[in-house]
Amino acid sequence: MTETSTTPAEGRIVTEQRGHILLIGIDRTAKRNGFTPAMQRQLAEAYTRLDDEPALRVGVLHALGGHFTAGLDLPSFAPLMQRGEKAIPDGLVDPVDLGLPQYRRRTKPMVVAVQGITYTLGIELMLAADIVVAADDCRFSQLEVQRGIMATGGATLRMAERAGSGNALLHLLTADVFDAAEALRLNFVQKVVPAGQQLDEALRIAGAIAAQAPLAVVATRLSVRKTVEEGVAAAVGEFIAVQKGLANSEDAAEGLRAFVERRTARFSGR
Repeated sequence: MTETSTTPAEGRIVTEQRGHILLIGIDRTAKRNGFTPAMQRQLAEAYTRLDDEPALRVGVLHALGGHFTAGLDLPSFAPLMQRGEKAIPDGLVDPVDLGLPQYRRRTKPMVVAVQGITYTLGIELMLAADIVVAADDCRFSQLEVQRGIMATGGATLRMAERAGSGNALLHLLTADVFDAAEALRLNFVQKVVPAGQQLDEALRIAGAIAAQAPLAVVATRLSVRKTVEEGVAAAVGEFIAVQKGLANSEDAAEGLRAFVERRTARFSGR
């Protein structure tokens, strides 16, 4: 496991590589994993590592302790907000994946395991990921309006995209607390499991993804993202060119050999 040199008060993001999986852990348990600017920067650095290292095929975001995150530590972020500045340096992968011009967009899959308090930024991080496993003790709230600010990490976009504008506004405008069953109903999470099992289930899913052909996994994910953001025609317009590239890869040749030889494929990501 690797960790940063930040102080306990600032919190930290810890990473651990398990085969082709990068575990990314939120660690500020004394403050319910509330994010400081240093933690947000480190999270972007971890996401950038996932995309940049060829051996890594999928990320798993999780949190230490009983809670995923209480959201931003507002006293530490208020000066940045007032100046209109970001905690993440230009050129890194943006964990909330909004497509802002100064940041890179993630290409590899991200699975998230959430538990306990999952507020504000916590919801936005999981909605920006690909697959979310929630513990049945989760408490969700997008409560920015309670603090006189607006959610700008993707909640206003992705809640409406997943659940419709009425359902999104119900939670965005009331700042209420809702449970894992409601999050599942609204398609904010994909699975609900007993508390304590969420990370194991996220790792199981990540392992299944990591076993597939890496180039095909990335292409499939990007096709879904393009469909959501730009529409069906934009995604379909890329099908032939993308499939041609994949079909000429070493992994496609290995997939064909494995099919003929009735064995498990050994993909290289080339």
